[in-house]
Amino acid sequence: MGDAVGSMLASAVGIAISPMPLVAVVLMLATPRGRRNGTAFAAGWVMALSAVVAVVVSAGSGLSAGSAEPSWAWWLKLALGVLFLLLGLRQWRARPREGHVHGPPVWMEAVDRFTPGKAAGLGAALVAANPKNLVLAVGGAVSIATADASGAGKAVAAVLMVLIGSLCTLVPLGVYLFGGDRAARVLGEWKAWMAAHNAAIMMVVLIVLGAKYVGDAVAGLTA
Repeated sequence: MGDAVGSMLASAVGIAISPMPLVAVVLMLATPRGRRNGTAFAAGWVMALSAVVAVVVSAGSGLSAGSAEPSWAWWLKLALGVLFLLLGLRQWRARPREGHVHGPPVWMEAVDRFTPGKAAGLGAALVAANPKNLVLAVGGAVSIATADASGAGKAVAAVLMVLIGSLCTLVPLGVYLFGGDRAARVLGEWKAWMAAHNAAIMMVVLIVLGAKYVGDAVAGLTA
């Protein structure tokens, strides 16, 4: 199980520090329906991430049965690593230039009118429809699927990946529910910091993971 957990940890942390879901849940918690919409958003995120991880781990474990290091896994990791690097380059090129401010996404301007159903849908979309989060989720799940671990060990690793990757929504929700009078100030500070450093954070995460995946894949294919 240790191999499965260790192999997915970097991807799970990369998902957890993704700024967009944290900004989204903080915005929702500040609306009149904050408790319901924030809870629904976190639930949608967790369910979508669970579905992606479960499907990839199940499919990958079946394909790698009887082989600890199947060649297809190395090729897939190589492709994911290159994609990580390209996404990191794109993130850098799209960063806000000095003196230029990007307007917020359309959904941010409409968040006050969200119902719990729309909030849950947005949470799911930020996993399944966001290229960076989806690639991170698939990469981590492939690492679990091809790890030298039992079925139970892989299941535990998958659950831990979902929990770690969901911290960006669960922690703000917990602060809101149990943080008392300081919750609004703390969440506001988090939102401002993450929004200001969005491009730099994701660029570093994607490039580091891309280099790791490409390096591991090249080592595996040439072994």
